[in-house]
Amino acid sequence: MEWVVETRELSKFYNGVKAVEKLNLRIREGEIYGLLGPNGAGKTTTILMLLGLTEPTSGRALVYGYNSTTEPLKVKRITGYLPENVGFYEDLTARETLRYIARLNGIPDKESSSKIDEVLKSVGLSEVSEREVGKFSRGMTQRLGIATVLIKHPKFVILDEPTTGIDPEGASHILDLIVKMSREQNITVLLSSHLLHQVQRICDRVGIVSEGHLVGEGSIEQLGREIAGKEQTFLEVQVEELMPNIANSIRKIEGVKEVRSSGNLLSIRCDRDVRRQVSKVIVDSGTLPLQIRSRDYTLEEIYIRYFQRG
Repeated sequence: MEWVVETRELSKFYNGVKAVEKLNLRIREGEIYGLLGPNGAGKTTTILMLLGLTEPTSGRALVYGYNSTTEPLKVKRITGYLPENVGFYEDLTARETLRYIARLNGIPDKESSSKIDEVLKSVGLSEVSEREVGKFSRGMTQRLGIATVLIKHPKFVILDEPTTGIDPEGASHILDLIVKMSREQNITVLLSSHLLHQVQRICDRVGIVSEGHLVGEGSIEQLGREIAGKEQTFLEVQVEELMPNIANSIRKIEGVKEVRSSGNLLSIRCDRDVRRQVSKVIVDSGTLPLQIRSRDYTLEEIYIRYFQRG
């Protein structure tokens, strides 16, 4: 099947209030898919319906062909879930925690022993495996959370804000683990996060949800082209010195839609290649262009423009 995780016209209303409406979400096997949207957009409700933890008002959610409503246990057997605020028994060690999780999933101790060693190593916790979880940092706790997900051999993993409150180095480690999980084990990942630069770093595709609707879906490059329409060129220009009125002169060039300046940098949005004209304006103003390069929209820019447009 092309889509291993799929929702079809999925809707959920609470006492007549819309949480999710006619959501059609599709994720490929082994893909890292970013689910984005403001608070109240319907992300958490969508996750709960995928997990079979709440029933949809209408529509269906399918995970590897299993219906999350009518076959929730089959979905749970192949799905791992790491909530935003994961909690563990603080007096248990990391190893004891994983053994406990394995038992909850019906994995006997004899079978889980080697697997526990494997996942502890994969998340970088081997050296602290006998330390009580209550003494772990936030980053270590999140890594243990990923270990508890991996212990059950999932095919699909849902991660809700896995790097919130973690320092940059720890967050980078978590992101590397997610990529490794996807690329080396072919695990399909749904990542819900507000940290757009992290989503841009690791996600193959993203879906943007607003008021329960999927308003945009695709790779970051596709979404950038879609949101820009014909305005597909974004130039960054570094000048030797930002002369007075240089931005105004560039705005007069045919095809230029927007010019922003910061320090000695100019950001130019245009609907055609205007690099030659921009270079001439800069030289005529009495300074020199040190660098002119085109760039794609960042995910943050795409995200903001979707909501400005909508």
